[in-house]
Amino acid sequence: MNNPAQMPEAEPDFVEQKVRRAVAVSALRKIGGIVEQERQMAAGKAGLLRWFARYGWIALPAVVLLGAYLIVKI
Repeated sequence: MNNPAQMPEAEPDFVEQKVRRAVAVSALRKIGGIVEQERQMAAGKAGLLRWFARYGWIALPAVVLLGAYLIVKI
């Protein structure tokens, strides 16, 4: 049954279909992994921006006052 000349016509089509399906599933899993990484990166950036929106108003005046102090000190 290993000889392709002895195989019925339906069997090579069936094997080819299984191989194509396996390749497609593998590709979709890889794409899903890439999308998940990008989603996590976007969530991290959004968290950082959210932190700056919440606490940046405290940090910005502190930096300005420190800069002004250093300028006047010199």
